[in-house]
Amino acid sequence: MHYWVKASASDFSGTLPQPRSGHTAVPIGKSKVVVFGGLLDKKFLSDIAVYDIENKLWFQPECTGNGSDGQIGPSPRAFHVAVAIDCHMFIFGGRSGSRRLGDFWVLDTDIWQWSELTSFGDLPSPRDFSAASAIGNRKIVMYGGWDGKKWLSDVYVLDTISLEWMELSVTGSLPPPRCGHSATMVEKRLLVFGGRGGGGPIMSDLWALKGLIEEENETPGWTQLKLPGQAPTPRCGHTVTSGGHYLLLFGGHGTGGWLSRYDIYYNDCIILDRLSAQWKRLPIGNESPAARAYHSLTHIGSRYLLFGGFDGKLTYGDMWWLVPEEDPIAKQFVESPPKNLPDNKGMAAGNIDIQSAFKESQRENSAIAELQRRLGISVSLSGPGLQIIDESEDKDFIELGSRLIEERVSINEQDLLSQKIEMVRDHWRKSSPNSIPLKELGPLLRDYQRLVTRHHLANSGSDFQSIESWLSGKEAHKFYHLKNVSQGVPWCPKASRFARVWGTFMHAKGEKFCQAIDIEENKIVLCLELSVYMQ
Repeated sequence: MHYWVKASASDFSGTLPQPRSGHTAVPIGKSKVVVFGGLLDKKFLSDIAVYDIENKLWFQPECTGNGSDGQIGPSPRAFHVAVAIDCHMFIFGGRSGSRRLGDFWVLDTDIWQWSELTSFGDLPSPRDFSAASAIGNRKIVMYGGWDGKKWLSDVYVLDTISLEWMELSVTGSLPPPRCGHSATMVEKRLLVFGGRGGGGPIMSDLWALKGLIEEENETPGWTQLKLPGQAPTPRCGHTVTSGGHYLLLFGGHGTGGWLSRYDIYYNDCIILDRLSAQWKRLPIGNESPAARAYHSLTHIGSRYLLFGGFDGKLTYGDMWWLVPEEDPIAKQFVESPPKNLPDNKGMAAGNIDIQSAFKESQRENSAIAELQRRLGISVSLSGPGLQIIDESEDKDFIELGSRLIEERVSINEQDLLSQKIEMVRDHWRKSSPNSIPLKELGPLLRDYQRLVTRHHLANSGSDFQSIESWLSGKEAHKFYHLKNVSQGVPWCPKASRFARVWGTFMHAKGEKFCQAIDIEENKIVLCLELSVYMQ
């Protein structure tokens, strides 16, 4: 079990860094963490904030240096890459305003001196939202990014001794170009996850690149990994931080699909267990920080330090520790753990509130109750629990995606599943109710169920069993697919008999829907039933 503990100014001495997103936070050995750059209220930053781990001290060093234009250090920027080799922090690229940067810098953190290295040989093209990782204690590998016109899929290796960049020639199948992904060296392989790809879809694929270790004498090549377990949803702007025998993925954002014009931001913790080679959800014993992307998460001893980020509206400056239960600062939670999910003891007051709310809404629900009575629909939610079908296993959903792709565009086989998923959701997002064919209602409702459930999982850190147990004493909803028009009801002139229950899922508390969809001469009614039941 792990716990989130919000840090306060009293936990540190010195001046804490100001809020930001798109910054980097690089550990220098085990002694300090260097925060550089970022974005705050459309202002790009170039300041440095250093956390002295042993003394729990934040400070801003007085740096020296001499760039090509006479400046001391790099210009203000965000969404750059920063990697440490020994006491040196190497910086490449990023964005300043609408301009992508291609300059190259190194900071000596022993003497706090910047040196510009842009004139050393041939550099990668300017880019932002790239990702990079150290290869041992001499080289750095960088993959992908966005140059303002196209997504990139190139791989560059920097030798920090000769200061030479080399573009790696990779044979075989390649990952789709992307930006906003993560890239993490794990022993002999570079693992790349997620990001936003060509055409705009956000991805959830995992790739491994071999051939980065000279001594291994391997031909560079990519392999897509499809691991078992609870894999992360598609996202970009997340972090993947190495910690012992696992990698910890936190946050990021994905598209709201056809349900929303807005992105969904995440605050879930998912680990890639290197021993069992599978995805797992990290058990969290209390409430997580606000969902966010383009933050930093740094591994310090047995702890992780979360700083900054952006949630589509707010730029964060808060700091959080993620600690194991044996950590001294987790003691307060272990002794008196907060309850994310209500237990039997806490249900009484909750039941009173629910009963009161239900009584107040009885008049509003009378039309639905009348429909239930005439159609003979039971309000019981007994039966099978959550049965969420993955997109790849939803035959109707994938067939619809294949048909839409054939009608609209011609693409290669790479990342075909992601393209189909995005194409179907974009199709529904742009469709009017009366244009949706009857045969699309099944996959449409299943996809709605999928996305709402994942949204709940992301915000609560729960698993499917937790959701099922949470349904007791909560408001739950069912989709009813009504067809074969034959009967009339007071609020729908051409309602029909009950055909099939599409499953239970969570939604905003107290929210009710009743939508009529005209299809040719028939009327299909989507009724989202509001049921209240207690333990």
